[in-house]
Amino acid sequence: MQTFEMITKMGHEQVVFFSDPSCNLKAIIAIHDTTLGPALGGTRMWPYASEAEALEDVLRLSRGMTYKAAISGLNLGGGKAVIIGDPRKDKSEALFRAYGRFVESLNGRYISAEDVNITVDDVEQIFLETNMVTGVPLIHGGSGNPAPYTALGVFRGMEAACFKVFGNRELKDRTVAVQGVGSVGFELSLLLRDAGAKILFTDVSEENIKRMKEACPQAQFVDVNEIHKQACDVFAPCALGAAINDQSIEELKCRIVCGAANNQLKEDKHGLELKKRNILYAPDYLINAGGLMNVSIEFEGWSDSKSRRMIDKIFETTLDIFKVSDEKNIATNEAADFLAEERIESIKKIKTSYLGNVLHRFPGRKNRMQ
Repeated sequence: MQTFEMITKMGHEQVVFFSDPSCNLKAIIAIHDTTLGPALGGTRMWPYASEAEALEDVLRLSRGMTYKAAISGLNLGGGKAVIIGDPRKDKSEALFRAYGRFVESLNGRYISAEDVNITVDDVEQIFLETNMVTGVPLIHGGSGNPAPYTALGVFRGMEAACFKVFGNRELKDRTVAVQGVGSVGFELSLLLRDAGAKILFTDVSEENIKRMKEACPQAQFVDVNEIHKQACDVFAPCALGAAINDQSIEELKCRIVCGAANNQLKEDKHGLELKKRNILYAPDYLINAGGLMNVSIEFEGWSDSKSRRMIDKIFETTLDIFKVSDEKNIATNEAADFLAEERIESIKKIKTSYLGNVLHRFPGRKNRMQ
């Protein structure tokens, strides 16, 4: 599929490529929809095999952010960014500052945050060049690492799924297979540990495996190619996307799919396949919205208690999605899309696309480019 055809098919407003050979920066920012407000979404750094692969990833991720913000009731649009490179070798202050200037050039249409392989320290360097970044350190008025808040939202969604399937929200003695214990998967595992769940886990990183074994000594390690095949109550994809695909869906032995990864369904049809197999799917972009909710309130003044109160609502919203799914006899991912699109369309009737300049939402910050 040609680039413009792909962008048009997915409904994006703007896709911008940026490079700076002096620091080996190659980045793509995709703005999907700004009906509800400026596009907020994280930046991830990944050694993509090709530019086409990076483009496909950023288009899918940014579209997901539009739906995530809409279903969560946030006044934000959807966007995402990718930096093509090896985070172990290619990171530098110059790279992130050049990227920050790139973000600034979009005049507030896109606001960045942490995502895969981007840390709070990296964000602080981006912040040197632009106000249009969230998840900045607490000392700068931000909220720091969003991973614990993303994990909390996933945990609330998992409680809702257990309530629907088992009649109560308790995770005690439930077996949960966690696929990936990076930043969010690890934080989710800590919540599961404290709730008394039985944890199976996997990861490709020896460092992550070691950290998990130290923090959750009762958890059982499973080979990365076998984790989705385990007999369990909940399968929790917390790594990269497409965990639910034609092959894996045949091998699932769970009652619930509920995890932190984006784009868990390789194709939309897999949501219906899960429903036919009586496996309840908690839509990923709804339950992993805790991080987005957390950084969104940096605009108005962040506090931990305010963030957690907002994230706790994911439990009720997830139950609402399940109800719509039952009433309309559609897959849960379709039900989530239906509610998100309904909100976007209602606002689109009274408002045109967001054109930039959100400095009025940062009362305590000066424009750093002046």
